[in-house]
Amino acid sequence: MGAEPDRGVRLLRRVLAGVPTGEDPLTHVAELPERAAAAVDWPAWADERVVAAFRGCGVDRPWSHQVEAASHAHAGRSVVLATGTASGKSLAYQLPVLTALAADPKATALYLSPTKALGADQLRALRGLGVDDVRPAAFDGDTPLVERDWVRAHSRWVFTNPDMLHRGVLPAHERWAMFFRRLRYVVVDECHSYRGVFGSHVALLLRRLRRVCRRYGSDPVFVLASATVSDPATSASRLSGVDCVAVTEDGSPRGARTVALWEPPLLDAVTGENGAPVRRSAGAEAARILADMVIEGARTLAFVRSRLGAELTALGAKRILADVAADLPDRVAAYRAGFLPEERRELEHALADGRLLGVASTNALELGVDIAGLDAVVVAGFPGTLASFWQQAGRAGRAGDGSLVVFVARDDPLDTYLVHHPKAVLDKPVEATVTDPGNPYVLAPQLVCAAAELPLTPDCLPDFGGAAAERVLADLTAEGTLRRRPNGWYWTQRDRPHGAVDIRGTGGDQIAVVETDSGRMLGTVNPGSACATVHPGAVYLHQGHSYVVDDLDLDAGLAMVHAETPDWSTSPRELVDITILHTQSAVEHQAPGGGTVTVCLGDVAVTSQVVAYLRKLPTGEVLDQIPLDLPENTLTTKAVWYTVSEDLLVGKGPHRAGLKRSQLPGALHAAEHAAIGLLPLFATCDRWDIGGVSTALHPDTGHPTVFVHDAHPGGAGFADRGHAALRPWLHATRHAIAACDCREGCPSCVQSPKCGNGNDPLDKHAAIAVLTTVLATLPS
Repeated sequence: MGAEPDRGVRLLRRVLAGVPTGEDPLTHVAELPERAAAAVDWPAWADERVVAAFRGCGVDRPWSHQVEAASHAHAGRSVVLATGTASGKSLAYQLPVLTALAADPKATALYLSPTKALGADQLRALRGLGVDDVRPAAFDGDTPLVERDWVRAHSRWVFTNPDMLHRGVLPAHERWAMFFRRLRYVVVDECHSYRGVFGSHVALLLRRLRRVCRRYGSDPVFVLASATVSDPATSASRLSGVDCVAVTEDGSPRGARTVALWEPPLLDAVTGENGAPVRRSAGAEAARILADMVIEGARTLAFVRSRLGAELTALGAKRILADVAADLPDRVAAYRAGFLPEERRELEHALADGRLLGVASTNALELGVDIAGLDAVVVAGFPGTLASFWQQAGRAGRAGDGSLVVFVARDDPLDTYLVHHPKAVLDKPVEATVTDPGNPYVLAPQLVCAAAELPLTPDCLPDFGGAAAERVLADLTAEGTLRRRPNGWYWTQRDRPHGAVDIRGTGGDQIAVVETDSGRMLGTVNPGSACATVHPGAVYLHQGHSYVVDDLDLDAGLAMVHAETPDWSTSPRELVDITILHTQSAVEHQAPGGGTVTVCLGDVAVTSQVVAYLRKLPTGEVLDQIPLDLPENTLTTKAVWYTVSEDLLVGKGPHRAGLKRSQLPGALHAAEHAAIGLLPLFATCDRWDIGGVSTALHPDTGHPTVFVHDAHPGGAGFADRGHAALRPWLHATRHAIAACDCREGCPSCVQSPKCGNGNDPLDKHAAIAVLTTVLATLPS
């Protein structure tokens, strides 16, 4: 195919050349073979002018999956195309949409993407085709007010996102009447990213969209594009509300790919909390690998788990490169959400034209933005799902060349498990997306918005869940939010409710981070994480510069900061309590010789409060703990939990853990941490999507209890997945703890980076005993 099959191997050797003698961070290396292209002829139904435009851009013949998906859409069948990164999914929806717009000069189309960056990139690509009389345009939060009327009146293909559709288009659907009357296609790009609470909101938002379309006499075909996911037809149908045909056979070429699993070494003479051994951070390893690739001239993207991590990784690479050549640090940058729009656009352009060789990014660059010709990708920390991992890895070798992918494990139970079980990364099928449009915490505000757009009638309730919608509407009517009339439910207020509905589940409007001296807005943070990340005294990084927070005003949505580069970092301390509201399922299992393990699923209220923060030196040494006075936050959500009768834990003999009562808090706490870390193996989630609480005697159960709960109001389906896979989940959890080489517990097994109690108490060996006892009691 013209590519050097050992290119990825050569790049890996270059990276390993800088590893100190005696260290071997590699746990596994896999060579994924190249895939030959399957090109086909243009379909006979495609408009000749559109085909000519594609040929003018270098597409002589399309790939087989592009034509298969496009033909379904042209025939009026809603379709989901689920193929790998850089497989040309855009052409599969551009071809039928542009053909329809060419055939009918009044027809319109709508494009939805989860991020503004992806939408802007796809709009640039469409304009680059040069097809006449389409007038594609963006209608999102960055569109100037003076341009919005023109877009509404003249654009035939509008590019927007769920947020703007929710807040700016559907509430004003009368002003979009001509557009909706002529709407032929709705494109939903990167639809695998719509999961959990956000995905559930978007699923109901698309039902609202279809309802408005019917009001104006249209019934658009849905074309969904997705990364490779399990059962894409079911996921896409649940999301869109229409039956979707799946196209999954990828006909695009792919170069050979070298995938290296990398575990950072332990640091000599450095201990973490409670004396635990500490590995070199995944971010520090990624910075060194990124620097090596830049020196080699290899275009590289490093995906880092957090905004702070992306900043630190870019800074680390710049420091290394400054010792090599004065111009090299300028070839590296950080990219993350929270940047201002003009900052994001400039970085995207620098990536596209090659001014930047190395970029450390959050998953903000995972979705769709066309970055051609990357030689290597570093994944610093498992991104939560295999779908995301392969989406990120697919950024390398986009032109069909050989490439390198390095997965660097964080000091975390799941990452450690994966680098030592390569089949769980390389051979396991990707997950199905998890959405729950029937979640009452999502359904209630969406029904209110739908009623404000058009009165809800009994005929439209099946689209919104039927009986579940009727129950929610009864509650909304009883509380006076909606009014019931003989022909349906009505919104009776003058103001629209849309602005108060947070479809991304972030907890409300963003908190603005503002520099006190200049008044300059640096960026934003989610309100749900504000108390933990921009509390007074917190260290905040932006574009490589360090700031310290002076004040946090949650009511005003402001965090005021000043420039400062202290020698320490900060980490919050949090108190968490949990109350059982409703038990949906409870199954009791009898242990041989007496005692019980009870497995439950239900609704809980989680109360949390950030009460202090630690200041830590780079060595991990704690300088001090400073108290904070911040409000409590209560989250009503879904949880899975198990209780173990105390006689099973402290008793002696077969099937007994044989622990002392004093060991129970540390044992259960350690088991909870590890279970949270391993749940992403069994549910389409990230450990930051979930939380946990453990107690040696919970007042609602009367027994030692371990809870794992969704971190989103009403739940996001993750606890349900854990409940359904409890035995394999706990088996993997026990294995991850037992296989760890540390003596007393470390971040690779039972310590958690987000523990509000400072990882105290934790008892690694007692946790193994608890899980062994629970697994012996649960049925196979």
